[in-house]
Amino acid sequence: MTTSTVSLSGVRKRFRGTVALDGIDLHLRPGVTGLLGPNGAGKTTLLRILATVLPADDGDVRMLGRDPHDPRQRTDVRRRLGYLPQELGFPRGMSAFAFVDYMAVLKEWDDPGRRHAEVRRVLDQVGLGDIATKRIRTLSGGQRRRVALAQALLGSPEVLVLDEPTTGLDPEQRASLRHVLAELGRTSTLLVSTHQTEDVAALCDRVVVLDEGRVHYDGPVTDLVATAAGHVWLSAAPDAAAQVSARTGSGRYRNLGAGVPPDGEEVAPTLEDAYLLLRGASAATRPEVAA
Repeated sequence: MTTSTVSLSGVRKRFRGTVALDGIDLHLRPGVTGLLGPNGAGKTTLLRILATVLPADDGDVRMLGRDPHDPRQRTDVRRRLGYLPQELGFPRGMSAFAFVDYMAVLKEWDDPGRRHAEVRRVLDQVGLGDIATKRIRTLSGGQRRRVALAQALLGSPEVLVLDEPTTGLDPEQRASLRHVLAELGRTSTLLVSTHQTEDVAALCDRVVVLDEGRVHYDGPVTDLVATAAGHVWLSAAPDAAAQVSARTGSGRYRNLGAGVPPDGEEVAPTLEDAYLLLRGASAATRPEVAA
């Protein structure tokens, strides 16, 4: 069995008395793991701890066999880590190339020739090679998101921590990005936080569901989807027996509940169905709070 590249045991984090993470155990190996959960679940806090931006209050964190709490070991981890935060500020006057080049300098790429070749490589990888010289302020939101992703890919890091990487991308761009991340997952450890269940279903073998600072599911995507079998059906109108009912593009209603009623037309579940059922009937109405 491959040794874990990321390992968390009993990790806790509080903010002014609010528990953001409550005893997280998580062990990651090379491959792509999806992270799902509602707003306020603690996803961003978890990612920031893995990115060595935040320290844990309690518990043990190991990244690539190093302890990020130790300054020297933390520096070594950061050299081998790629991080895409949910929001990344850009200097107004920089081009895409200049910004990624600047980030490469911060990551200690000292040789200009090698550094510029690497900057061109990652910009090509995210489909921005032909507009590398454009100023970032002239780019679309999706293009800016891909510039942010490019800086995370510098040096083909052993661990990639990505917070909402597909935000602002159109379907074609998302499909292209999924291909890039799948290739990276052959050798690197990726944790991808997203609200897009279809991205997780298409990209990830494993999914972690986080809610209220705790892991509620950690395992294969297919196993989670299988838990919703026999719980999803179509009807002409919202079904009173359903926990969640939503109108589809065809005008019929997709219902989730304890079981398919006799007059219901059972359909195959999706990851989104299984996720909503895992969270329970209150998932559609529970107020969400910021992490």
